[in-house]
Amino acid sequence: MASRSTSEKWLVELASLPTASGVEDQVIGWVRSWAGRRSDLELVSDSGGNLLITQKGKKRRPYVLAVAHMDHPAFVVTDVAGNEASFEFRGGVRADYFPGAHIGFMTGRAKGGRVATYSAETRTGTIQVSGSAPSAGDIARWRFAPRRPTAGRVQAPAFDDLAGCAAAMSALDRARGNADLRHFGVLLTRAEEVGFIGALHAAKSGSIPSGARLLSIEASRASADAPIGAGPVIRVGDAATVFDHGLTNLISRAAGRSGIGHQRKLMAGGSCEATAFGAYGYRTTGLCLPLGNYHNMGNLDDVERGTGDARAMLEEIALSDFHGLVDLLLLAASALDEASDLPKRLDALYEEARHLLT
Repeated sequence: MASRSTSEKWLVELASLPTASGVEDQVIGWVRSWAGRRSDLELVSDSGGNLLITQKGKKRRPYVLAVAHMDHPAFVVTDVAGNEASFEFRGGVRADYFPGAHIGFMTGRAKGGRVATYSAETRTGTIQVSGSAPSAGDIARWRFAPRRPTAGRVQAPAFDDLAGCAAAMSALDRARGNADLRHFGVLLTRAEEVGFIGALHAAKSGSIPSGARLLSIEASRASADAPIGAGPVIRVGDAATVFDHGLTNLISRAAGRSGIGHQRKLMAGGSCEATAFGAYGYRTTGLCLPLGNYHNMGNLDDVERGTGDARAMLEEIALSDFHGLVDLLLLAASALDEASDLPKRLDALYEEARHLLT
């Protein structure tokens, strides 16, 4: 069973790997190696490359699956001519962050360069390469300033959503050996940053076990209303939809009884895979980590106001939020089969005060 220090090691390792929508190979390799060292787990890849990890043995309950995505916004080289590389940027980042930005190649033999041109409309552009040329398919990301140690927090290039992957796998590692949690598993998806493509494939192809309840994990932009360090978020919905209220309420009720620090918020700054799964009829709710420097956009609040310097920065989360998320996932795996006591509590209120209506 993973200790907290081991979970933190997985967190930092995963969040430092090169990844982009459609080019999640190194993350997939890490996950396959992790699962392969655990003989009581089974890993299956669907036709779109999504990874489903489940526990072997008889299940007493329908599946509860923690879902996270394996990609992060990044540059993907599409063509090379001399010392100029054309790229697609796969993910959502404001155009302010591109002009003249220093980037580093994370795969292949090329080292770095600067963004020469960028079109926000097509999310394509060119990089003036320094030194060896890259190859088509190579991944690049921003050059970041050195990490700034902060008590209780950790920084890395890609917590969205590699922190979700690490939390899901940590929870699964802790669930192993507990027959009451054998129905808990993990689904890791691809190409979320370009429109939930992996999640849509999983939903449409039938690769999600019948009757599974889904816990969609994200690292979502922190705000004054949902700050870093105030606990993981039980997510009511996103910018597009509200999630399954029955599942959300069961987790919230169990979290309140357990004493696990948490927040309950809408998190309407964007949309997530829970919306995609819900649209295809899957019972889904969301959990998330408040995230600083969302999508590596440093000073984002000031940039949106037109007063800040658009500078790429490492993403940041609180370790207490991360460990709290692992605890919430395990709690949810048990709580989702409890009967709601809300009707009983409402009946009691009615019986106590119904005389006021006569």
